[in-house]
Amino acid sequence: MKVVVSICPIFLFAHIKNKDYFWTKIKYNFQFVRKMSKKIIQRQQQKELERVHKMYSVIVVTGPRQSGKTTLCKEVFKDYHYVNLEEISLRNLILTSPKAFLKQYKKGLILDEVQNVPELLSYIQVVVDEDETAKFILTGSSNFALMESVTQSLAGRSAVFSLLPLSHQELGEQIQKTDTNELILKGGYPAVWGKGFPVQDVSRNYYNTYVERDVRQLLKIKEINHFQTFIKLCAGRIGTELNISNLSNEVGVSAPTIKEWISVLEASYILFRLPPFFRNIGKRLVKSPKIYFCDTGLACFLLGIENETQLETHPLRGNLFENMVVLEFLKNRFNQGKNSNLYFYKDKSQNEVDLIEENGMKLNAYEIKSAKAFTKSFTKGLDYLRKIIGNDVVSTQVIYDGEHTIFSEENGMINFRNIKF
Repeated sequence: MKVVVSICPIFLFAHIKNKDYFWTKIKYNFQFVRKMSKKIIQRQQQKELERVHKMYSVIVVTGPRQSGKTTLCKEVFKDYHYVNLEEISLRNLILTSPKAFLKQYKKGLILDEVQNVPELLSYIQVVVDEDETAKFILTGSSNFALMESVTQSLAGRSAVFSLLPLSHQELGEQIQKTDTNELILKGGYPAVWGKGFPVQDVSRNYYNTYVERDVRQLLKIKEINHFQTFIKLCAGRIGTELNISNLSNEVGVSAPTIKEWISVLEASYILFRLPPFFRNIGKRLVKSPKIYFCDTGLACFLLGIENETQLETHPLRGNLFENMVVLEFLKNRFNQGKNSNLYFYKDKSQNEVDLIEENGMKLNAYEIKSAKAFTKSFTKGLDYLRKIIGNDVVSTQVIYDGEHTIFSEENGMINFRNIKF
């Protein structure tokens, strides 16, 4: 016969010596559960994925690690079987009979981090050619490795998307309630906004786990100090023209090495290059792109900015604000399944416009200022662009941090929170 003994919780609590520690653990566990139970943030790209998957056998979703690719794909394709190819034992098992593995999931298959098994893509090609009802969703955080394999094996059979961290539109009302410095510092990673994790922890772990591990392995970098110096120098050059020669001299490696590192950081969604605008207008234009980071939270971490007070007085605050705004335009394009149509203008006479959006022959031009007060000087570059290009410039706007918004096709004023795409 079993004897069940019931012990009163009050009796147990009375005999706990460290009651403060006990309540701390209870509070922590409650907060953890509350954070983990938060609603999944709706991604703008979802509608486009739902539309396109009816036309293509294969959908490829790339983007930085932890940007929400897996969550998005699981949400959109709920009936699809999910496989994580980070697991080495599972990869080995699949490769023993890859075609049989791929054909067994009639309702669809999500293959996460598929760049780990590039040889699987040729088998996917065979399967979709044999069965037009077969559906595959492929995700990967290494755009270079993944796209090289997709181009070779799945050209014409796949639609490709890039998913960056959360946009302001996706965050919705939270943007209106959040201080500008906090927005820059937090960046857009779902772990920060959806689960409430401290941005410093997320950025540090992201850098240590992914940037230093994945990127350094891909580049086969032996001198870690050189790479650390390089990526921090890139953060210090946000919103400025890329000067390979200067970076080479400061880091202590060759110019071809710097070019390779930049390319891999871009393919890994750490940073991106904004190309200069070019049109035959008889002006001597700059040829070097500007560099920006794919997340301002990570950029702040690399710059050693730990809190809003430090950011408020930091000499690069204006550059980080500009990075945040340009990034919103890029996210909007990617979320629509489109390539970037963004540029900046600058000529040898230092006439400059921060951002140009090209739609066919028509241009929208934007000056980006972190100031809260508008001054007439903000429109100098916009007026110059209208003068030399003419009617092709259909809209000129100043995007700033002020309260007033004036919607006008010529030199309107927009608070960055109110940008309409």
